[in-house]
Parts: sequence; C-alpha cells; structure tokens
Amino acid sequence: MAQAADTARTVILTVDDDPGVSRAVARDLRRRYGASYRIVRAESGQSALEALRELKLRGDLVAVILADYRMPQMNGIEFLEQALDVYPGARRVLLTAYADTNAAIDAINVVDLDHYLLKPWDPPEEKLYPVLDDLLQAWRASDHRPVASTKVVGHRWSARSSDVREFLARNQVPYRWYSADEPEGRRLLAAAGQDGSRLPLVVTPDGAPLVEPEAPDLAARVGLATTPTAEFYDLVVVGGGPAGLGAAVYGASEGLRTVLVERSATGGQAGQSSRIENYLGFPDGVSGAQLTDRARRQAAKFGAEILTTREVTGLEVNGSARIVRFSDGSAVAAHSVILATGVSYRQLDAPGLTELTGCGVFYGSALTEASGCQGQDVYIVGGANSAGQAAMYLARGAKSVTLLVRGESLAASMSHYLIQQIEQAPNISVRCGTVVDAAHGTGHLEQLTLRDLATGRTEPVDAQWLFVFVGAAPRTDWLDGTVLRDERGFILAGPDLTPEGRPPAGWELDRPPYHLETNVPGVFVAGDARAESAKRVASAVGEGAMAVMLVHRYLEQS
Repeated sequence: MAQAADTARTVILTVDDDPGVSRAVARDLRRRYGASYRIVRAESGQSALEALRELKLRGDLVAVILADYRMPQMNGIEFLEQALDVYPGARRVLLTAYADTNAAIDAINVVDLDHYLLKPWDPPEEKLYPVLDDLLQAWRASDHRPVASTKVVGHRWSARSSDVREFLARNQVPYRWYSADEPEGRRLLAAAGQDGSRLPLVVTPDGAPLVEPEAPDLAARVGLATTPTAEFYDLVVVGGGPAGLGAAVYGASEGLRTVLVERSATGGQAGQSSRIENYLGFPDGVSGAQLTDRARRQAAKFGAEILTTREVTGLEVNGSARIVRFSDGSAVAAHSVILATGVSYRQLDAPGLTELTGCGVFYGSALTEASGCQGQDVYIVGGANSAGQAAMYLARGAKSVTLLVRGESLAASMSHYLIQQIEQAPNISVRCGTVVDAAHGTGHLEQLTLRDLATGRTEPVDAQWLFVFVGAAPRTDWLDGTVLRDERGFILAGPDLTPEGRPPAGWELDRPPYHLETNVPGVFVAGDARAESAKRVASAVGEGAMAVMLVHRYLEQS
C-alpha cells in the first residue's frame, strides 16, 4: 500500500477515451490509492497533457501515468512521448488489448515504457495493484529525474546494427534508435568522436560510448548479469528457451540453487514468435516476448540466477560434480545439469544470402525490423508454425506477404488454426514447391530468384525483406564425446539409450537412466534438443518441469 506521509500532493493520472473504461480505472485506483494519492482522470490525450502542464505549474508531482493505447487523434504511445517532456520521472503504463501487445513491446523502446497491462485487468488485486505497487515503490525510491536510457546509432542496412537492436529488444533492455543519417544520430556520433564508418555506436545510460560492441561487453554495460555469483550450484540449466525457463522456475521454486546460462537472449525461438495462439491458458494468444518476459521474471522471483551471453563449450564429470565450461575458459559446477539448448534455424544455402544476412535477409522473426516492412513486399521461407505466425504478424502492415514452402502443402507442418488464418488473409499468398535459388543486392536485399521444384523454372522477384524459418539444427556440437546424440545431433535420453534393455556403454549405476536423463548420470535434457521431442512450447515447458523432478530423484539417491 502506498505511504501517505510524503505523497499528499502526488498524482496518479489515467487517460482513456472510453468514458466507461476511464471511470472504471479511476474507481479501482481510488479504492486502493485514494487515501494517499490524488487520482486525476482524463478522456483524451490532449486534455491529459493540459492537466499535466497545470500540475507542473502548481508544483505537484506525478508518480504514475496510465494511458490507453487506442485513442483517436493521439494514441497512448504518442501521448506518453509528449508526457515525458513534462514529467520525465513518472512511471509509464500502457493499457492494451491482446491484439496490441506488439505495439506495447515496441513502446518500451519509444517511451521507456515501464509496464503494459492487458484489458480487462480484473481482478485488480491480481492484475493491477501488484504492478502499481512496484512502480510506486520504484518511483518513491528515485529522485524523479529523467530515466537514462541506452542509445543506439546505426544504419538501416547494417547487419551488426540489426543484431544489437535485436539483442537489446529480446533482453527487454529499453533503448532509443537513431539513424546515422539523421541530425540526432550525427550529433551522437560527433560527441563520441566517430565519423560513422564503424556502426553501431551504443551509448550506455551512464554516457559511455561503445563502438561495434560484442554481445558480452554490451550485456555487462547495460546491466545484464553475465557472471555467476557462486562457484557451485545444485542445478545448472544450459539454455534459456521455454524448457530452460521452465526448469529454472521449478528448480528455484523448489529450493534448488539454480543458475540458467543463455548464449544470447532468453526465449529461444519461441521468444521471437509474434503470436502464439495454441498455448494453454492464453485463448486470445500471447507474443513470445511477453511469455518470455513473464517466465524470466518468475524465475528471478524465486531466486534463479540468469546469465546472458555465456557460450558453453564443454561438459565435464569430476566425481559427483558436473562442470560446465565457458568459451572464455571459466567454468561453473553443480550437482546436476539440464541441457535445454534448443535448436537454431538452418542457414539457406544459396548464392548471395550469406552476404545479405542482416541487410534484408533475417533468420527468425527479427521483430525489430517489422516496422520497416510497412507497405512493402515481404517473403518468408518455411512452412511450420513459426513461419505462419510471422506471416500473420507482418501482414498487418506489409503490402503483401508470400510464404515459400518446399513441401506440397502447409498441412504436414503447420497447425490447422494457422492455416485457416493464412487462407483468410487477403494479402498473404502461399507458393508450395518453391525455394530461393539466389539473393541479389548491393548493400541490401533488392531481388530474389525463386525456383519451382517441379518444373525447374526460375523467376526473379523484387524483394527487400526475406525472413527464413527453415529446419531445426540442435546446438549440441560441444557435447561431442561426452553426451550421446543421434545422427542429426539431437540428444538421446531415457528409453532411447536402452533400446535393447541394456544400459549405455559406461553406465555404472545399478538403475537405468531416468526418462530425461542422458548417458551421463545427473545430466538431463529437456525441450527441442532432445531426440524425438514434440517441438512445441507447452511440451518444452513440461519437460523442463519434469527434468527438475528427476533431478530431485537423482540428488536424493546420490
């Protein structure tokens, strides 16, 4: 509950153009905070700005601003952007519908959004008040000065600039993007003593310039944890996708000293999905970024450490300890390990694609690039759910979206609900039996050569955007010689290790491997990296939880 003593003249402002919603928000706010804060209600962005200016003149403080996203004349993001100039220290919350969650995520980078709430927020005791309590506590602990943010100066067709934007966005690090060709971008380059030949330039919140930073240095400078706080844990989880996050949540919540190690950003391929509609408990769909953010915060709440930009290169057994080695030569040890390394998209093997990767050719959704696709022709390679989700998302603003599918139809690899949505979308077309033969462009993608597999006929098409969702390559090469894998590199576990009823070579225990246990006792696998796994978010989360249960069983018998 808010403290009344020092907040008598402090305001919580809410703005929504729907009078009924506006009154409902204000009513819930007054019920919880009315004794300690003034609740000010407005029904348009313009009237809210006028109220803020009057409050400023009177010397009143504004702690939190809640704005509805869908307002005429001035939407919630546009309003919050102007409100920043008046009360830069106020905490900012956007009210959105499920359909607008991607806009809310984009707002993190536009207005340093502190939180977004999905409507309806009932019951407020669960969905509204905990968020406001945290924001008010943070506001009271601050000095109400403008919140410093990370600045990124780059070029639209710079692969490294694209990588940095994607890295920051996927790790939920607020940043502001400036083109090197625009006045503010040039000013920042000059201040850093740069001429723009080396991009991107990243200016950290403390004002330190980083030129073409590598991910580990960037992570450390923007506040992401990269170094374990201990040398020994109960559980090391390798990989931060749905399986890894599930394992971290269940491991930490059940009392295991848990550390999760991720090479890039939590969420894995699922974290890049623009919309997941078949995940239990989200009937209206949820974005991968939103689901990942909730899981990451949940794991941290229970005490799990989450390390980013740590490349794992080896696994060793030393008595009862399982040692995970990093690319920089350091290591962390634990009683048990869960391998949740997931899979990565396979690279297309066609002339021109390698050179244009990051300059119009992207592997995965690259949602930070979606705004650049407005009104343009977009091509997507792939026929599974991830490709279908990206097609539906990009079709909102693109002139046209063309799915290029090697197979004869989508039915073999895509969920039925997605196929129906694609068939009903007027600007999405599907070309089956078609592959990319070559990519062309100077500095950025300008044209594709498509080939019909049945006839061999090739066709040039103008294209500036190509998103690739092909295949699933497991990230398991570093386990060679230690953990058994199948011919494609997927990790064998449980019954797959004992097809004839005999334990795997070198197995010394008087029991067979547990269901998700590898040929190394105490080392388990969960999610897409496991041989014959379901390749679905729900099953990955379930396997992460199951692996923790088996870890407990292993520890009890060790």
